[in-house]
Amino acid sequence: MALIELTGISKVYDLGEVQVEALKDATLTIDRGEYVALVGPSGSGKSTLMNTLGCLDRPTSGSYRLDGHEVVTMTLDQRARLRNRHIGFVFQNFNLLPRTTAVENVELPLLYAGGIPARERRRRAIEMLRLVGLGERLDHHPGQLSGGQQQRVAIARALVNEPSILMGDEPTGNLDSKTSREVIALFRRLNEEQQITVILVTHDHQVARHARRAILLRDGRIFADTTDINAALQSLHHTAEESPAEVPPAAEPSVAEPSVAEPSVAEPSAAEPSAAEPLADPQADSPVEPPVS
Repeated sequence: MALIELTGISKVYDLGEVQVEALKDATLTIDRGEYVALVGPSGSGKSTLMNTLGCLDRPTSGSYRLDGHEVVTMTLDQRARLRNRHIGFVFQNFNLLPRTTAVENVELPLLYAGGIPARERRRRAIEMLRLVGLGERLDHHPGQLSGGQQQRVAIARALVNEPSILMGDEPTGNLDSKTSREVIALFRRLNEEQQITVILVTHDHQVARHARRAILLRDGRIFADTTDINAALQSLHHTAEESPAEVPPAAEPSVAEPSVAEPSVAEPSAAEPSAAEPLADPQADSPVEPPVS
């Protein structure tokens, strides 16, 4: 059985007088241990697809099964619990608590989950920081770390709950090229050595080339799904060149990021979660609305 199964997934945002169809009839499967890049231009639907895969937003129609569980019919709390068991998030903005040490930042999801003794939380946080190469930076605050080191702390935090899926939304967007390569190499190593399923949203073709499979989106539709990454990226480039000039589509929403500073069931991330979520859960659902450009 596939880890992720999407069938006929669509997402429509109702803006009152206007409806934005951000995702149209998306169907795909992702097996355990895959390394997948979701690629497409701005407004293509890739962030909406990530929101759906990450159980951060409910699709308007279709079926989404995660590890055999139907997600579409779940409540907010049920999706949050499923997300906490299976998914870790890494985002472009590191979202570390500035007055909190690296090890304390990594501990946060375990603290919010509840029921884990302090000694065990600390042990697991240290283990994850060592895994990402920061065993000598445990007591450093974010301001004392480079951008690449901060992103490694964020990756360790995403891994501390031992998820089966690691999702990244433009995880190298705030990093220089050398540091980006180091972070992407870390994702690759985690995929190969830990058998973690990695799903990255990116517009950066160099980042996409490190994946083993590319899912290309345009105008809310999946138009290519292939393991031939270079051919897929060429196809995306040619499709963009051949498209006639038209009014740009409404901007799609960025991937919602569960907050750390005021968690309502959230793993630290980018768009703020719904206050209705229970504090015990580190990765909260947040309603996602497309920004008005």
